[in-house]
Amino acid sequence: MERYNVLFICTGNSARSQIAEAIMNTIAADKFVAYSAGSRPRGTVEPLAEQLIRQLGYTKELRSKSWDEFRTADAPTMDFVITVCDDAAGEACPVWPGEPALAHWGVADPARTPDDASAFFKASQLLRRRIELLAALPLAQLDRLARQQAARNIAQETSV
Repeated sequence: MERYNVLFICTGNSARSQIAEAIMNTIAADKFVAYSAGSRPRGTVEPLAEQLIRQLGYTKELRSKSWDEFRTADAPTMDFVITVCDDAAGEACPVWPGEPALAHWGVADPARTPDDASAFFKASQLLRRRIELLAALPLAQLDRLARQQAARNIAQETSV
């Protein structure tokens, strides 16, 4: 089975994109390899985001990083680039090698209330549902534009 590379982007790469990467690499690792990055990374991962990620059993290193790391010659070519915050969606994104399918899955920022565990949980549940829907798609049967439209539709179908 083909595996697809997915980059989740959020401005700070401190919560939502980190959570999405962990969820996808935990529940859909047979179909996807997920990464996360930020346009202006904060340099740290929110403690409650890290706690949630570790509860998933995700053991990979957590590091707030720039999207520039995924634009180098030795970086994996992305099949999907998904923004998970409205700030990142509104920014001028780089041109990604390989013409990945682009989608925006806006999720409320739990880092705005860094001590509210329920905000992090709610964000993770929404991301999980969207990732489950993406993983259920017959991606091998879809061309790039159809994949892009399907990924975009997931956000519309699961908006809160």
